[in-house]
Formats: sequence, C-alpha cells, structure tokens
Amino acid sequence: AAQEKAVRAVNSAMPQLRQAAELAADTLCSGGAVNYVAAGSSGLMALSDGVELPGTFGIAQEQIRIFMAGGVPIDGEMAAETEDDLSGVDDIVDRFGIDDLVIALSASGSTPYSCEIAKKAHAKGIKVIAIANNAATPLLDLADVAIVLPTRAEVLAGSTRLGAGTAQKVALNVISTLAAVQLGHVFQGMMVNLKVDNAKLRGRAVGIVANIACVSEHEAERALIASACDLKLAVLLAKGCDAATSKSLLAEHQGRLGGCLAALENLQKA
Repeated sequence: AAQEKAVRAVNSAMPQLRQAAELAADTLCSGGAVNYVAAGSSGLMALSDGVELPGTFGIAQEQIRIFMAGGVPIDGEMAAETEDDLSGVDDIVDRFGIDDLVIALSASGSTPYSCEIAKKAHAKGIKVIAIANNAATPLLDLADVAIVLPTRAEVLAGSTRLGAGTAQKVALNVISTLAAVQLGHVFQGMMVNLKVDNAKLRGRAVGIVANIACVSEHEAERALIASACDLKLAVLLAKGCDAATSKSLLAEHQGRLGGCLAALENLQKA
C-alpha cells in the first residue's frame, strides 16, 4: 500500500515532469550532458535510471553523468556522512558546461551535497531540475523546474529508500522516457535506438525491425546486419529503401523514424 501511494504521488507532478523531460531532450539534442546529482538512496535511484539510458535509448555515454556523494558504492556500504561533504563540489561544477542540465535529488529537499551543487550550477546559468519529497525546501528554491513528490511518512521511519525512493525512481523513469520519445528514440512503443550488444538484445532488435517493417525475422536479420545494428536504418532498408536514401532521410528528419517512413512511402508512391 505504501508503494502504491508513492507511485500516486508522481501523478500530481506530471506537468512538472513533462517540463523536465523537455529540458532533458533539449539538452541532449544540443549535445549537452544530463548530470544526476544526489546522495544516499536518492543517489541509487539516479544511478539506476542514468546507467540504463545509453543501452536502452542509444544516448551517448558521455552525455549521461552521475555524481553521487561519496562515489558509487561497490562493497554494499554507503557512508552516510558523505552527503555533508562539500569538498569536491567545486570540481564537479567545473565539469558542467552551459548547455548541460543538472537533475538534483533529495528526499528531504535539504541534503547539503545536492543543494550546494544545484546552487553553484544555477549561479553559472545552468538549468536545474530539482526533485524532493517535501515542499518548500531549499533544493526546490534553486530549480528551474521544481518537482515535489509528496510521499507520506515512511513505513520504517526515516528509511527514504522506501516510499520516497520509489517515487523518485518512477519520476526519473518518466523524465528519461518522455525525453527519449521527444528525441525520436521510441516508435510505436518500441525502442528503436537501443544498443545491440548481446544475444538477447539482438533478438529483440530483429523483432522490432520485423514488426515495424512488416517483414520476416530472416529479412529483418539481414537488414540489421547491413545496417551494422542501427535499428532505424535497418527498418528503412527492410522497407526496400537503399542505404544512401535511408541515411539521407534519417538526417533530414533528425532520426525520427515516423517522419522517415512517411517520406519513404511518398517516395515509393511517386
């Protein structure tokens, strides 16, 4: 029940989540980086969202950066005191470019690590999205887009990995997925820009190409090989378009497969 309430808390923030997704899409389209900033459980939520984006949506790895207080834990232990350590904050903010975006998270809305980085980034003119589970908190005051996820008291008092963490994870998933849709990395509910780097994903890619192009899996496999595992290109090849025209269409339509397919249909009718 507590987790269901956490998910419902995200619904109240949908207008702000859409704004955040637009900022993220604009940032990635312009070549900027999305920088997740958080501590503790919020940091783990940021990590779980951010690390999936290059593989799922083909976003360049250098455009997704995750800054977690104390660094990413590798031994099952997170030192709680690191969220108060501001010694490396200036070095982190120095890495941000003016075209970058900061997504800062804090369940309380007052975590020193997240607040200080957001403050310094905002002072540099860098766009900041803030996500907190308490309204009227310092982190939200520093944001261009302030997202409040009003989760109630945790089932285990103070354990923000539960309700607050669940709401944060869902909110981040919404932002990154909506951004990917705006960038043209999703077509008819399918991941058309995924990175094909194992057997499972290759099978998934073949299925996606076959589904969209309305061809057999054998034909889809051939197109995928010819495209060097570029799904969008493979779809156009499978639809009977030559490589040069396919690449031209993708460039003309900024990689948006829907526009490419519509243009190809017109070409084939002419």
